[in-house]
Amino acid sequence: MQHPNKHHHSANCKLILVMLSFSVLLLLLLSCLITIKYLKVIWATRNLPPGPVPFPFIGNLWTLSFKLHPDTLTKLAETYGNIYTVWLGETPLVVLNGYKAVKDGIISHSEVLSGRPVASFLKDLIGGKGIVMANGHTWKQQRRFGLMTLRKLGLGKSVLESQIQVEARCMVEQFTAERGEPFDPIFILEHAVSNIISAVVYGHRFPIDDDTFQELIRSNHYITENLSSPWARIYDAFPWLMKRIPGPHQTAFRHMNYLNEYAKNEIKIHKENISSGEPQDVIDHYLARINKCRNETDSTFDEENLMAVIIDFFGAGIETTGVSMLWGLLYMVAYPHIQEKVQKELDTVLDGNPLYYEDRKRLPYTNAVIHEILRFGNISAVGIPRTCIKDLKVRNYFLQKHTMVLANLHSVLYDPKYWKTPKQFNPQNFLDRGGNFLMNEAFMPFSAGSRVCLGEQLARFQLFIFFSTLMQSFSFRLPEGETEVNTQYRYKLTLQPHPFKICAIPRL
Repeated sequence: MQHPNKHHHSANCKLILVMLSFSVLLLLLLSCLITIKYLKVIWATRNLPPGPVPFPFIGNLWTLSFKLHPDTLTKLAETYGNIYTVWLGETPLVVLNGYKAVKDGIISHSEVLSGRPVASFLKDLIGGKGIVMANGHTWKQQRRFGLMTLRKLGLGKSVLESQIQVEARCMVEQFTAERGEPFDPIFILEHAVSNIISAVVYGHRFPIDDDTFQELIRSNHYITENLSSPWARIYDAFPWLMKRIPGPHQTAFRHMNYLNEYAKNEIKIHKENISSGEPQDVIDHYLARINKCRNETDSTFDEENLMAVIIDFFGAGIETTGVSMLWGLLYMVAYPHIQEKVQKELDTVLDGNPLYYEDRKRLPYTNAVIHEILRFGNISAVGIPRTCIKDLKVRNYFLQKHTMVLANLHSVLYDPKYWKTPKQFNPQNFLDRGGNFLMNEAFMPFSAGSRVCLGEQLARFQLFIFFSTLMQSFSFRLPEGETEVNTQYRYKLTLQPHPFKICAIPRL
């Protein structure tokens, strides 16, 4: 008679064997899947520019430290050339490095390289509406509207310039209120910049202590910081996974919802107060366009696109111009001899008269300093990826339709072939031997081609008037006891200075 324990032991052995067989089979299937996917990626690389060998699933994310850091991208160019490929998971990204490669790409093939990625963290966050992340017909209509409306609202005319001058005077009052004591200038600068954008988009300004204004700024900052984070790069590689798991990226979506809700409320108020008079801001002009194009079958003008346009204007405008102003003040503290030279030119040429944008032509040194702030401070870092809207040949490489391309703008602004002192803050980069202002072809902090920053001209107006007004009004110094200035940047979506405090001493 067979012992029951023997029977039980035999059954357990069979179960263990089955489980082992299943585990081995699962491991084999997984290995096959990884091998197939890896071979698929390796096969795809044959037609792409060279680059570091990608790992299965994560591609080159580990090599990139899960960030599109400009220094990392520039260093890779030393090994693989100025046009190379990195893999974000299973998606290739062709990187253009240095002025020549960037010019051969986004300028020479401006129209073909006008697409935006259809799947990314930024795309899911903003949506495919508006201007920044839209494609095709929608993008063309919305961008054309944006350019035309800025002109109608007075860009390049005295109307908008006077608003900038008003905000500059408010900024001087706020700096004066610090009584020469150490303070962090970031919030005052952001307030001035955001009020210009608010006037253009919403038709009103915010008091500096307004809770809504402060929450809008906080939300904008959080989103910007997350767009350059490792979470964003992992999201780009595995969107199907990241949509379902918690993390800072989910908080970014909540902040975006706040911005959307505010935009929606502003649209509602504008609709309720609509008048038969001339439109006063972007929302007025857009609502009029919706009404005008109501029966056009190819029209993309609707309230969803309007919300996206509002956020595009507000988000991009504050982050870029505000950070540039912050760099400007930091460099003037770091290089007091340059600050003194700017002030001497302003005093001599203007002699106390009001400041206008047109005056830049009579202020070559001040104009050169502002351009050098934009170059050396580099608001754009590496820019936003584009995609080919059709097959494209760049130099000897064939890029298929939908291939992602990234112009490393940082490498252009620091290209040793085009700048006298690329790694040193030096206004002479924009001056000829006679001291006259000289534009450099490699100057593209606002990007280039058909996706060049929509608000470039508005940013230039603000930077010149804000910076020159502050230089006229104050001498900027380090707080007492401090002797060193940290001019190293922090990598965000833009390259930002480390937090600092300065003293604004009123000039007689």
